[in-house]
Amino acid sequence: MDRSVPFREGGHFYESLLRKADGSANKGAFGRAVRQIPEEEFQQILQAGFARELEPWEDSEEAIAEERPVIEQLIRRKFRDHAFQRQIRSAYNNTCAITGLHLLNGKGRPEVEAAHIRPVEADGPDSVRNGLALTGTVHWLFDRGLISLDEDYRLLARPDIPEPLDHWLVAGRQIQLPPVEDLRPHPAFIRWHRENRFNNNK
Repeated sequence: MDRSVPFREGGHFYESLLRKADGSANKGAFGRAVRQIPEEEFQQILQAGFARELEPWEDSEEAIAEERPVIEQLIRRKFRDHAFQRQIRSAYNNTCAITGLHLLNGKGRPEVEAAHIRPVEADGPDSVRNGLALTGTVHWLFDRGLISLDEDYRLLARPDIPEPLDHWLVAGRQIQLPPVEDLRPHPAFIRWHRENRFNNNK
């Protein structure tokens, strides 16, 4: 979802069951563990949750997908939420948290990537607090445990980092964080990466 959908916006209730005849909220209905939602209301909730304004680089001919043949296949893999990438880019203003690079292509598309701190394959959630905005090369280094963060968001770097990257990856330097504290990496995820990726990288 692009956003959490509240039960009410203005005078509109997304679930009619939660609205009393006088227009106030039906507090008793909130206590039900399971509530049946009519199909029409369910579709409205989906539309409200996924509705968002397109970025300029998305609303262009480059972003229009070409028609491709359809194939059916059965696969098993961890689900990845595409909203995670948008939320991370927004939280970090499309800027790499470690290098400070703010790169946009000719159409204005951000080149920064959304990196999971605790990866999806290790049951890491698609939460902003489990993510960092990183350029492609730095993302690669982070995933492989060549760099990490300490408890104060200062960079940790292994001595075998390629020399051309030394200028950008200065150990001990604090990374750039979102101004909103609730969007910053959670210490538990940082600790997991440090203990399971960085310290285990021999």
